[in-house]
Amino acid sequence: MRMIESKKRWRLTAPDEQIVEEIQKELSISSVLAKILVTRGLTSAEMAKRFMDLDPSGIHNPYLMKDMDIAVERIRQAIESQEKIMVYGDYDADGVTSTTVMMTVLEDLGADAIFKIPNRFKHGYGPNKELFQQAFDEGVKLIVTVDNGISGIEEVAFANELGMEVIISDHHDIGDTMPNALAIVHPRHPAGHYPFGELAGVGVAFKIAQALYEDVPDHLFELVAIGTIADLVPLHDENRLFVKEGLSALQNSPRPAIEALAEVSGVKQREITEETIGFMFGPRINAIGRLQDADPAVKLFMTDDPGEARNLAGGLDVLNKERQAIVKKITDEAVAQVDQRYPDEPPHVIVVAQEGWNPGVVGIVASKLTEKYYRPSIVLSLSPETGKAKGSARSIEGFHLYNELAANRDILPHFGGHPMAAGMTLQMAHVDELRERLNLQAKNSLTEEDLIPVVEIDIPVRLDEIDIETIESMRTLAPFGMGFAKPKFFLEGVKVSSIRKIGAAQNHLKMELAQDSGTLDAVGFGIGSIGDELTPDVKIDVIGDLQINEWNGRKKPQLMVEDVRTDQWQLFDIRGIRQVSRWSKLIPEKGQVFLAFKPETAAVFRTLIDEPIYSPETLNELEGPKHHLVLLDMPETEEQLAIILSIFKPQRIYAHFYAKESQYFEQIPTREQFKWLFAFLKKRGSFDFKKHGDELAKHKGWSRDSIFFMLQVFFELGFVTLNNGLTELAESPGKRDLSEAPIYKKREQQIALEQKLLYASYKDLKEWFDAKVSAKEEEQIWI
Repeated sequence: MRMIESKKRWRLTAPDEQIVEEIQKELSISSVLAKILVTRGLTSAEMAKRFMDLDPSGIHNPYLMKDMDIAVERIRQAIESQEKIMVYGDYDADGVTSTTVMMTVLEDLGADAIFKIPNRFKHGYGPNKELFQQAFDEGVKLIVTVDNGISGIEEVAFANELGMEVIISDHHDIGDTMPNALAIVHPRHPAGHYPFGELAGVGVAFKIAQALYEDVPDHLFELVAIGTIADLVPLHDENRLFVKEGLSALQNSPRPAIEALAEVSGVKQREITEETIGFMFGPRINAIGRLQDADPAVKLFMTDDPGEARNLAGGLDVLNKERQAIVKKITDEAVAQVDQRYPDEPPHVIVVAQEGWNPGVVGIVASKLTEKYYRPSIVLSLSPETGKAKGSARSIEGFHLYNELAANRDILPHFGGHPMAAGMTLQMAHVDELRERLNLQAKNSLTEEDLIPVVEIDIPVRLDEIDIETIESMRTLAPFGMGFAKPKFFLEGVKVSSIRKIGAAQNHLKMELAQDSGTLDAVGFGIGSIGDELTPDVKIDVIGDLQINEWNGRKKPQLMVEDVRTDQWQLFDIRGIRQVSRWSKLIPEKGQVFLAFKPETAAVFRTLIDEPIYSPETLNELEGPKHHLVLLDMPETEEQLAIILSIFKPQRIYAHFYAKESQYFEQIPTREQFKWLFAFLKKRGSFDFKKHGDELAKHKGWSRDSIFFMLQVFFELGFVTLNNGLTELAESPGKRDLSEAPIYKKREQQIALEQKLLYASYKDLKEWFDAKVSAKEEEQIWI
């Protein structure tokens, strides 16, 4: 067991150092960049160079896609004869940008085109007969779907019956049966041979636009980048090229929508990155479709009027804030349900349900529950009017959500999805049964280890490899995202040279890490509690993201800490902190032992600590594993404490060492003092300490306790006797050394022990404990 366990399972992958060195040398790049390339499968300089020098010449011929020729010919025919075309989109960011791409190319080519996007709550996802009927009534002759349609078998048949033709462009999974459409443009069409099957919906729309323009539509890269990033498709092949070109275009785009989105998001347009889209643009575009009709999002991208763009972007921003508030409220209610129903620990599968929850955001809530508890989570909105529960699910590695749901088809008539996410509708009466079944299934398929979050780490680095230039050069490998994740850096055995908790709630962490002669600032948001678990100079393993911190014009590398672990035991110095409340809150709630060597110490702390206080004699009464030893006072001897350490092998030691009366500063009287007192007694013959002790102490400038201590030593050595309260010289005292007196020897030992434990520096105290622990380990190994 580690002294500090990581919060997640670290899955480490180290690159081949020889290949790293070769690529580093051939491409003249840093070792860090070379490691990133090698761990991502680019194991030769040629592959790495081709990856880094990606350009539009790598875009595939759109006509390699099945039915592209049919689709393009029919669209051109409709444009030429001025038939009305409807672009039928979707309400998420991919659907909105797909719709915008298709509308842009149609309008550029002179088409009579309109668009419709279904309402999530009224129409649901995909083709809808009501909207198709509206289109027919409005004179539409040709429907072109974008980012949907492949599952609309009945709806396409309905459109055909009305006399309209349908071209489907989609990227979602294809079922056993496909709609009877005029053309189905899909990168994974079973009868097709397109070289890259992972396009987003906007990517497919872009390919149709490319064919219609008869050239690569550079002015649409910015739109395809937004949809591709927001839809979380793998950033390989064309997707990577689209995003790389699109990010460059976005930074310089004259499109009013981009400037307006940047403004409401609080970012500079010149600094737009994939993270800007993923965390700022994407959520705002998605928000409108989660709460109402998504048409204004398309109008935002289509408008040439900066004023209208600002108004529309402002509307998206307001809706996003509303969406955030709704998500927070539902999440808080869902968490309360989980904690109330399962106060000790969450179940294997979390299923929560409540009337009135917005079905447009339950997927986000499910993601938040899975992130918080690391369990498969289902969040359902109940509708007593219909008697149905509708919701979304998110899963964890090892629990194939689609397959597990499929095992319950008898009570789950409508569901769809993939291993990690799904949507569903079922009868309210079956919610409890679904919860019970899924938990039973999960108990049979998930191990205890499966219920610990996994983090993939593929870039081990040393502090001497990290500098500003290296971190800045990592942007040459961007964009990062699905399929090409942002690097997770691993630093092994770095020393914590300083540590403190920061933030108003003290819930963040600030550290300085050291290795050899190098140092690195490190910040951990939301992990301030680790500050109570780490001590100065401890060596840790740490993972996180490398960034540049710029302050007052000065740039410094900085590690954003995600997780920490260490194999080293910890010594927490709480000596001299009189208020128990100040240090007791630092002690872990589980696995701790409060130990008092002296009964009087236990009596003092019994009213101050709401935990059992053990003595060395009662330690055998302990039950369960105990890893945290709290030393309330000093041991009688070093050996006594060493035995305790060998029994416990503690992960953490909290040294308080309460001492009611310290002997260290009193010290032992000198031999000259003993000699003078003996001569004084010999001259006086007898002495009444009780009556004249204070006068003697004042006369000599000694303490009363020192005089009493010397008289006790004389008594134990037989130099004096006590007679009716008077101290008198013995008749014939023998010659004995002062150290032969038990009280003298005990005082010597106590002073020496106090010097080693109570008054030593933290460094010396740690070294003392290290020596005792290692000595006992060697002794056990020898035995």
